[in-house]
Amino acid sequence: MKYVDTEKYISMLKEVVEEGHEASMLISGSSMAPFLCHQRDTIVFGQPNRELRVGDIVFYRRPGGQYVVHRICRVCGDSYDIIGDNQTEIEHGVPREQIFGLVTRVKRKGKWLRPGDFWWEFFARVWVRMIPLRPTAVRLYGVFGKGR
Repeated sequence: MKYVDTEKYISMLKEVVEEGHEASMLISGSSMAPFLCHQRDTIVFGQPNRELRVGDIVFYRRPGGQYVVHRICRVCGDSYDIIGDNQTEIEHGVPREQIFGLVTRVKRKGKWLRPGDFWWEFFARVWVRMIPLRPTAVRLYGVFGKGR
């Protein structure tokens, strides 16, 4: 595997998206588990072409420069509260200007998913409302769900 500078790579992807195309990227990090897993799953994203809503997965840049792919858990006028699927701490007040991508589909466990598919909707509608229960749900999945 070849490693590239994150800033240069994502800047190039942003340019592609700003030109009206979609871009894809292998997920790095664990903040979107269990929906998306590090070095296993791929996202496809484009420029947001509609109003963003609860459950959307967005690509944004924090003021400190870090690029993040997380899910909207609350719309607050012209800003958003955002959280990773593997987190319990909400990032409040992310302005719309920081969001440059809307995830339109993912390749999860080798299968393409998009809005309307069961697991997409589960995480967008149910999991996003289970923030305090997430650690327990993940532990239960680890005990009962794997291997089944």
